[in-house]
Amino acid sequence: MTQPRPTSSLAVLTLGALGVVYGDIGTSPLYAFKEVFAHNHVPLTPDNIYGVLSLIFWTLTVVVSIKYVVLILRADNNGEGGLIAMLALASQAVRGRPVLRNRLLMVGIFGTSIFFGDGVITPAVSVLGAMEGLEVAAPALHSYIVPVSLAVLTLLFVVQRHGTGGIGKFFGPVTALWFIVISVLGFVHIVENPSVMLALSPFHALRFMWQQPGVAFVALGFIVLCVTGAEALYADMGHFGKRPIRVAWFGMVMPALVLNYFGQGAMLLASPEKARNPFYEMAPEWALYPLIALATCAAVIASQALISAAFSVTKQAIQLGYMPRLRILHTSVRETGQIYVPFVNWSLYACIVIAVLMFGSSSKLAGAYGITVTIDMLITTIMTFFVIRFGWNYPWTVSVAATVFFFVVDVTYFAANIVKVFDGGWFPLLIGVVMFTLMMTWKQGRVLMSESLRHDAIDLKTFLEAVFISPPTRVPGTAVFMVAEQGITPNALLHNLKHNKVLHETNLFVTVKQHEVPWIGFDKRAEIAPLGHGCWQVTLHFGFKNEPDVPEALALLHNRSFQIDNMETSYFLSRDIIVPSISSGMAEWREKLFASMHLNASAAADYLSLPTNRVVELGSKLEI
Repeated sequence: MTQPRPTSSLAVLTLGALGVVYGDIGTSPLYAFKEVFAHNHVPLTPDNIYGVLSLIFWTLTVVVSIKYVVLILRADNNGEGGLIAMLALASQAVRGRPVLRNRLLMVGIFGTSIFFGDGVITPAVSVLGAMEGLEVAAPALHSYIVPVSLAVLTLLFVVQRHGTGGIGKFFGPVTALWFIVISVLGFVHIVENPSVMLALSPFHALRFMWQQPGVAFVALGFIVLCVTGAEALYADMGHFGKRPIRVAWFGMVMPALVLNYFGQGAMLLASPEKARNPFYEMAPEWALYPLIALATCAAVIASQALISAAFSVTKQAIQLGYMPRLRILHTSVRETGQIYVPFVNWSLYACIVIAVLMFGSSSKLAGAYGITVTIDMLITTIMTFFVIRFGWNYPWTVSVAATVFFFVVDVTYFAANIVKVFDGGWFPLLIGVVMFTLMMTWKQGRVLMSESLRHDAIDLKTFLEAVFISPPTRVPGTAVFMVAEQGITPNALLHNLKHNKVLHETNLFVTVKQHEVPWIGFDKRAEIAPLGHGCWQVTLHFGFKNEPDVPEALALLHNRSFQIDNMETSYFLSRDIIVPSISSGMAEWREKLFASMHLNASAAADYLSLPTNRVVELGSKLEI
């Protein structure tokens, strides 16, 4: 049984969760309440203010508190969370239904693709929202908002290559200070107009929707901004555990958010003219510039959480076979989760710069924000149904009852955001569709590669039997032949025999398999089967969060019939050159796209952690 964490450990983890998990949702008061009334779609009347506040409170309660914090956190994949972990759980639950499994995989990968759109919008809208306080402090500073925002974002992306280990320790305390400050700002105005707390009753939300269904529907499209970042609760479960995330939410985050939103509402009830930027209007004049600085720090922390998550999701997608190998740098010698992916970093930065320049304000970006969030929320709900029904074997009635309510809520918010597609929602959707096309092209291209390899391959056992009828010269040492498909003869072996006419004393034919579980322990890492004459078939197993390290895994085979001396071991790889062909595989443009992705993928030796001075690469052409 797992021992409970000591109190000190819980406190540290809870503080860490504040900085990493709640940065995004914690900065939503900068723009969420303001956007509801910003475009005159929702008239600024006392009844509407009460109705909107009530909807915000119950959205936070139903979507975040009940759905994510209480229920979704239970669906952990060996302690890990997030859409990819949920996808793995769902696909395992329906593995006996291949058609359903393939459809779920496509839905899950689309949700993962959409996440990258969210990763572009969140930093842009958060930093712009923080910087717009300059205009409240001094209207003449309006023209500086975009340049200063771009400068902050540029600095943020430049420092990524140095890792977040040094500054990460400040994330929790700074975010805790942010929540304390926004609580105080809200509390002061609630004390001046305590009747605003009546909005805690669902009566006001129901009356608002009943009396003005069209206006309420439009309002929901912006109210959903108060729960952006809710997916981070689940995604970061593996870093902190369920209890610290729950303690942080109920102990500080939700109370702070409710106080601030209700404080904004209380202020607008008394001073409707302050609706232009109610968050900053709550602050006294002397506190504006310090508040802008603190809000900028909070926005940077929220952005950092999304950037780090993009790196992690990319790595997991690579190991599940949905993205080509990319250069991944580890920024910490102790924390394997701290990584930097240069291509993803600068691709995100380019898209964010485009978004900031194209939209120019948090209000315009808010039109683009929300649709990706609601899509991911909806996909998570769908995946959860298959996990609890087929994975946990709950009865149909319980499974339906547990998911249909949240499905209706998610669909409602999704429908309210669909109308924002032409107001900017197309931008993150476009990013998601491009990513989905790339990921599915890569996955299908790899399948076609495997089929082509099997079609032209020579059975390994048969080949070795033929070779040892008249055996070649044996040389000391170990040869490790990396082979994608188990049981086939690698091209590198054929080339080695053809050109060098020798065979090593020990020959390992190694296949690396990635599995839909986060971690696979060392006790299950390696399988070995003898092929005779000093030849062995080795299968190495890695989860999608394991670091593929072939030499380390092979070291586990010591004293199992042979010894491996690192200085006497050579690694042979086949580097295939993809040749698109007119066939029944993929459309010609997708085959060309896959060939280009394959050509530009990072070296397999780096991905598999092979020693560069012991690697021999031999090329060959492969038609798909």
